[in-house]
Amino acid sequence: MPKERPLWRGPAFRLCLLSAALFLCLQLGMRRSWCPEEKPRAAAAVAGRSPPPSRGTERQAAAAAAGRRRVTYVRSGRRGSAGPACCPLQPLGGRRRKTVRWHIELQPWASPTPSLNYEALRFLKYISTSQISCEHMNLSSLKGYSETTKKPWSICLDERFSLIHRIRSKQCRLYSLGLGNDDNQFEISMANSGCEVHRFDPSIKSAHIHEGQHLWYHRLSIDWRDPNPAIAPHKLHSNTKKLGTILNEFGHQKIDVLKADVESAEWKILENLILEDVVEQIGQLVIEVHVHWPGFEVSGNDSTVVRYWYSLLRELELKDFRLFHTYKDLSKPQMFLKKEAFNASSCYTLSWVNTRWK
Repeated sequence: MPKERPLWRGPAFRLCLLSAALFLCLQLGMRRSWCPEEKPRAAAAVAGRSPPPSRGTERQAAAAAAGRRRVTYVRSGRRGSAGPACCPLQPLGGRRRKTVRWHIELQPWASPTPSLNYEALRFLKYISTSQISCEHMNLSSLKGYSETTKKPWSICLDERFSLIHRIRSKQCRLYSLGLGNDDNQFEISMANSGCEVHRFDPSIKSAHIHEGQHLWYHRLSIDWRDPNPAIAPHKLHSNTKKLGTILNEFGHQKIDVLKADVESAEWKILENLILEDVVEQIGQLVIEVHVHWPGFEVSGNDSTVVRYWYSLLRELELKDFRLFHTYKDLSKPQMFLKKEAFNASSCYTLSWVNTRWK
């Protein structure tokens, strides 16, 4: 009886094995033709590093990034008519993020033991003493200026600082923060001089209003925090954002002049600008401060509050800001932390210049 041959030596088994090998080769060839980068990427992964992206990958990434850009449009007050865009497009994440501080460094007490008297005298002397002289603070040289301004909003127009040169070259930018204040002559004068002016006021009726060639009104309230995303937008009385957020959305890197009249919110807003280094993007700061009460969300006893105020202003000085003008408003009640004391007004307008501003 003939000996039975093993199955693996049969022609059928060999044919199946050859077919499987051929199919595997075809699969590998097609995969290489579809994904020419897979082999170098796999080798790089084994070596523990990422391979450089190809030109096609870079083009795809650039196109995807362009699609993610945030667009800000500003429409005029007339219904159905679109005004020019006030702000260039800014890719998300384009600005370098800095390390965020969580609190300011408080200055030492003015006396060996905490005392409201010593703290108040130190603070009032500080805001009443100019740190740098400025010879030209009058807007009369600017086109369209009017003497109807209710209060002085002093800016330094000396030749040694860049603001006057940027005004002449029509490259300056002014941000004005307000709360229903009808006194907008300063903004109009700056716009007439050729400055790009953005006034933020939550009380206006339209989201964005474009007046003239250089003046925009925005229904936005500048706050020291962005709104909680869990709160529905329709439940907010107004659209509130931090100044740094606005700068990112508008694509603005610098503000030549920041004017702030925010009715006792100035202390926390100023703290936010310092902690997030937004203040370094400002050339001149003209801010109205109120001292008749601590201000929104400022806590502590009276001496602690005044020490906090003083420490905030000293932080400006550490950022190379110098006080060049103080206006004491005698038309307001003469109150200091709810007391008629220290011969103080309840309201002061302080003008600072960033000596490093270019």
